Order: sequence, then C-alpha cells, then structure tokens
Amino acid sequence: MAVEFLWRLPVHGDGRRAHHLHTRGEWNQQTASRVAPKIDEPDFAYIDYLSQVARAADIGGFHGALVPAFRHTEDPWMLSAALARETRRLRFLIAIQPWFIHPSYASQMAASLQRLSHGRVEWNVITGGGGSEQRAYGDFIDHAARYERTEEFLDYVKGYTAGEPFTFEGKHYRVEEGGLKSPMKQYGVPRLWLAGASEASMRVAAKHADIHLTWAEPVAKQKEVIDQARRAIESTGYGRELGFGVRVDILARETEEQAWAELRQMHATVSDSSRGFGGGRRGDSESVGAARQNALRGGGQKFDDLIVDRNAWAGMSAIRGGPGLVIVGSHEQVAERLAEYVDIGVTQFILASNPHLEEAYRVAEEVLPLVEGAIKSRKSVAPLRASA
Repeated sequence: MAVEFLWRLPVHGDGRRAHHLHTRGEWNQQTASRVAPKIDEPDFAYIDYLSQVARAADIGGFHGALVPAFRHTEDPWMLSAALARETRRLRFLIAIQPWFIHPSYASQMAASLQRLSHGRVEWNVITGGGGSEQRAYGDFIDHAARYERTEEFLDYVKGYTAGEPFTFEGKHYRVEEGGLKSPMKQYGVPRLWLAGASEASMRVAAKHADIHLTWAEPVAKQKEVIDQARRAIESTGYGRELGFGVRVDILARETEEQAWAELRQMHATVSDSSRGFGGGRRGDSESVGAARQNALRGGGQKFDDLIVDRNAWAGMSAIRGGPGLVIVGSHEQVAERLAEYVDIGVTQFILASNPHLEEAYRVAEEVLPLVEGAIKSRKSVAPLRASA
C-alpha cells in the first residue's frame, strides 16, 4: 500500500503559541486578529483562511486533509463542501459520528459531495469516547452499544448507497425498500477510517474499515499498537487488508537546535488555566487512545520530562489540545522518523504544524521529498541506519 500524507485543517483557530494565545481566527479571542479574519468578520471570515490552508495542502501535494469536528467549530460537512470548490485534488477526511445523522441522509449527503468534488470524500468514523463529552452531544448509550450502532450504521450505508431496493432491520436502524435512486456507482462509498483498541472496535474495523487510525506514539510503542491491531483484526476472519494511519504533529526546521528552541518557546506560553484549552478530552473519557496519550506523558509537566524518544516530545496536547506527540528536529531528522513509522507498517499520516498555512508549504517542500529517500535508504541498509 502506497504511503499517503494528509494535512489537518485548523478548524478551531491557528497560530504558533498556546491555544489561548492564538493569533489567527481564534474562536474565543476578544482582540481582533491581525493575520486571519475571525469566524464572523463581515467581509472575510475564517473560512477564507481555511481555504488558503486547503489550497496550500493541495498545491503541496498532500493526499487529503482531515476536517475535525468539535462542538465549538463549524460543521465539517459544510466546510468540506465549501473547500471542495476551492481545491483540485485534495481529498476531505470528514469526521462523522453515527449518532449525529441518520444513515439514509448520510448516504445522500456523501453521494452529493462525491459528485460535487469528483470523488474526493473520505470518512473518519468516530464511535465516540463516552463520558461527559459524549453526553454533551446528547449520546447516552454505553461503549458496547456505540460500536454495535457504528457497525449497523456502516452496514446500512453500504447497502443503501448500492441502490434500491434495500431493506435492513437492526437494533438501531431499520429501512424497508429504500436505497439511493442514483447510487454511487462511479465513486462508491467514501474510504473509511476507524479508530479504537477494544475488541468491539477491532471487529467493526475488520468488517468495514479501509484504514485503522490511532494517535501516534514513539515508534516502539506504535509497533505494539499495530501488531496488536493486526492480530485482533485477523482473528475476526473477515480477510480484509487494512492500512494503518497515525495522527502526529511535526516541527521541522533547518537545524534540530532551532526546532527544539521554538518548541520550548511554545511550551513557555502554557499555563494551568490554558492547558489543553479547546481540544483536550475530559477526564472521564472511555477512550483507550486518550488513556495511552495520558500515560505517555506520565504526569510530567516540565519540558524535559516530556521527551519520550529521539525527536519525540509528548506535550503538544497541553499547547493546543488533542494528540500529544510531536516529532521535532531538522528536516532530515523528521523525514527519518517518519520513515521509521513506515518500517513498522504505517501507511497513512495525518500531519499538522502551527501555523498550518506556512507549515503546509514548509512540510511539503522541505520534509516530504526527503521521506521517500529515507524509506529507500532504510530498506537498502542492514541494520537500520540510526538517526544523526
């Protein structure tokens, strides 16, 4: 499977400092932005900045862009529809929770957006991490039932998009003689990305996913995650081949010293009141992935305590919420670290770096061209070459 690189769209604001100090389109900032418009500016809104980021990723050759979903941001479907008209090749990985939308309508929306974008739609199917955050969305069912619902949702979507007549009866969904009158024969069901580490999540991924997605961990731990997922998926007996994807931030500069110095400056802006602001999961989440990210930090707050591997720092969630790991170093070092993940089976990367506009160009021009060479050199040298 070919290695693919996606970029993350900064749907909640962008900048180079801690989340509460973002200077671009910040949703919760009271002072006016000097660089990017705020979400509700009358002449240019934040969507205009996001369109610049999407075009930069498109021009830079990224395969696609993750469009996250939060309660304090715009809807990812609406953003993707708007940005599809601003781009040429970029695919849109839309975060979708089965609780949010009925599978009949999700199928119709996907079919429309596939036609509008000429087949550039992918789904990041989120079953939900439970706890207070899940309840805040109005979803109160337990872990096992959520995965049961996700499985039914995807069974339904695949049948409904194939055309009529389609009849389905499950615990959560039911339809009689339905189906799209204009089935998605040309583009098909969006490529499906699913996460999760439980037995239930693996069963659903084995049955439906094209890519199993996790937050990145140091390479040795990531290999454990992938190996465990492979064994669990193979045990289901579905016999499907999946790709393995990771979400990870990167901070690449001309020299390693420059990269670490900039990261230290970012970390210096974090305070107890702003730690993980706007994106961190609440403490009662049932997500195994979130628990692993918390364990990776080990309770450390000091900068050096969060250095967990070569060119790997685990404190990014305190700066901007979300995944904790960032790969930091020179352009060559970051490319080498990405190649190490390819060695253990990673086939898809969702990358990000603040601010997303300039960094999309930097990563596309300075890092990604080096990754292919790093992969080839690692395959041709035994034992594997160590980092400089």
